[in-house]
Amino acid sequence: MASLLCHLLSSSKWESNEAETSTFISTLGYTSADYYCHLVKNMVFSLVTELRGNKFNGLNIQGRVSASHVNAVSLSCLPLITLPDLTPLLETLLLYHGGASKEILSSEFLEAVNEAFLKKKISLPESAVFSLWLRHLPSLEKATLYLLDQLISIQLNSLEEMAWVIKDSLLPQAASHPAIFRIVNEIFKNALLETDGTPEVMTIIQVFTQLFLQAHQDENKQHKFPLKAYFPYHYQPLVTALLRRPFELPTTHWSQHLKHISDMLKALVEDTNVSSLADLFEIWFLVARFGEWLDIAAEQLLKAAVEPDALLWLLAFYYCPQNENQQRTQTMVEAQAVYNHLMMFFSCTVLSIKDLEAAVHSITDIEQCHNQHLLTHLLTNFLLFSSGGHMIAQEFFCHITETTDTSKEVCSLLIRTAYRINRNGEKNPRTVKLLNELLQKLTLKV
Repeated sequence: MASLLCHLLSSSKWESNEAETSTFISTLGYTSADYYCHLVKNMVFSLVTELRGNKFNGLNIQGRVSASHVNAVSLSCLPLITLPDLTPLLETLLLYHGGASKEILSSEFLEAVNEAFLKKKISLPESAVFSLWLRHLPSLEKATLYLLDQLISIQLNSLEEMAWVIKDSLLPQAASHPAIFRIVNEIFKNALLETDGTPEVMTIIQVFTQLFLQAHQDENKQHKFPLKAYFPYHYQPLVTALLRRPFELPTTHWSQHLKHISDMLKALVEDTNVSSLADLFEIWFLVARFGEWLDIAAEQLLKAAVEPDALLWLLAFYYCPQNENQQRTQTMVEAQAVYNHLMMFFSCTVLSIKDLEAAVHSITDIEQCHNQHLLTHLLTNFLLFSSGGHMIAQEFFCHITETTDTSKEVCSLLIRTAYRINRNGEKNPRTVKLLNELLQKLTLKV
């Protein structure tokens, strides 16, 4: 059957007797297009039946199909990959294993199917796509890098748009298999290191993690892996706390939950021996990928009656994970000072730019960039949620983005905040209005 498919695709054999062939097809009552379409459909049906295994007298004979035959069929499909009528055969091949100890489908076939899927030239069931990525690592790597390139190269004005693109890639759903999750996780880590932790890449990883958790929750319980299978080498109580999604807890419990996370993390980092920078990075990356909790920590510092030290330490660790030369300690001191100044102004209904600049005079003078990022985070939330902040927010953001290179960072913070407010159904029309206005102006500068 595979050789017949190859014969059909060899146009020269048909063209040599084109007149006779056309007459023969007309006699059958078909046009040439209809004839070839029916021929392909019949061959696809026969091959699918053969590969899936006929039941004859109750005996499944799938195992009798040789590996070389299956490989030949996969090669025969190459010229017709994007033909819709071939989709059932592509699906069957991708799901076929036949008990062989090594890959029996040709690598050219696997690469071609992956390429066509990524470029939306074919549509495949999720199970077939997942099987493709599980059996062919280069295809999974290419799919992940393709998604990163796609998200970074296009202008996205909301995380809803980003979430749609990520979900449409099927990678969060595929990552429910721990083997796929670990590969995607490594690619994300490398991308973060290569881009020096840019806000765009970090946000992509955080949204991907949220979608992965949703896909994992939606999975059939009988086929669900325990969450510890995805983070096997981390301190499990910390993993469990980070995996709790904010909407699963009452908002009144957020501060206490964040303090619990901060206390565990601090004990892990400061009271135990972190043997290497690599170990420290692994802990930091675990916390960073659940960045929604970090954003909520910065928000809770200003909106809720909290003891600030634990939440400030959590943010200081994120923005300055290494404490070489007491960098994180110094970050804490400066963040505490700015936080205290901001809280003095939080209930003021009338504010001026000069008042705010005096409170955060160090934001443009700090040599250590991580400190500046933390202070920018606190300041952004202050302007969004304080009584008088919204009156000067647009003017202040225009000033700060012109005098410092923070446009992308501030824009990322605003987009994440808008996404969180919308997803959690928070009723805060004034803040939502301000967010939309700021994003309209800042996205023009990015």
